Amino acid sequence: MSADASTHHPGQSGTRSDLPVATAIEKPARPGGANAGVAIVVKPRVLLVGGAVALIGVAVFTLFLWMVPNAAARELKAACAGLKAEHELYPALCPNGTKCSVPALAPDFTAQDITGKMVKLSDFRDKPGSRGKVVLLNFWASWCGLCKSEKPQLNAMASDMASKDDFVVLALASDRSWADALTAVLESLAPDAVPEGKPVMEKVSAAFRQALPDGTPFKVLLDPPNGDENIGKITASWGIKAVPESALIDRHGNIRAYFANKRDWQSPVAETCLRSVIDDE
Repeated sequence: MSADASTHHPGQSGTRSDLPVATAIEKPARPGGANAGVAIVVKPRVLLVGGAVALIGVAVFTLFLWMVPNAAARELKAACAGLKAEHELYPALCPNGTKCSVPALAPDFTAQDITGKMVKLSDFRDKPGSRGKVVLLNFWASWCGLCKSEKPQLNAMASDMASKDDFVVLALASDRSWADALTAVLESLAPDAVPEGKPVMEKVSAAFRQALPDGTPFKVLLDPPNGDENIGKITASWGIKAVPESALIDRHGNIRAYFANKRDWQSPVAETCLRSVIDDE
């Protein structure tokens, strides 16, 4: 059978000549069957069009990957705007020791809780096979009136969020003794239960257990200051010179929002801000 009878060429009836096509041409027969002599030749125009489409697809996908985290950051910024979050961080929190913006990796630390257990901030980060927690880290002190006035809202918020396994509130106290720190918690949450006189651990501990038998929904950690300083060693290492301040930290250990001074943690805007990070991942 001749090539004219077996092959359909561009320009014949039923075919548009302005479209790129793959053309089958006859080659000398080779062993291996009836179709062994037919080869497919792709015209350069087909390659150019296909390559352009592929490049456009790669560009769109790359743009999408770039936009997703930026969109998430904008949404978080908007969610925490009502709570007046700080977006610039202290140089001590930045990789090069100069001012930077969120997100930034939170410096790790180890501090003691009321049971004597040593708690590391990095314990709450994502690990292989273990999902991390979002942390609200609250810096405070027993001698700070604003800190104590902030505690009822912090306590109520932590109680409301207690059912969420992926969120925890850490209250890092710049105090030299547990007696001082627990007395301040009692003054904030159960003022009628505060023992008279100078804080003594035995009396304070008994009063604390009686007034707050279930403890607090936030975890208190102790951060003793150096020498005559008022600010705890860990707190000072973050560049903090006054309390209260708070950092909202995601499951990867990154500071996502920062708050100087007290906040109403029970407010709707606070809930929106917190949930924007909790629900982000």
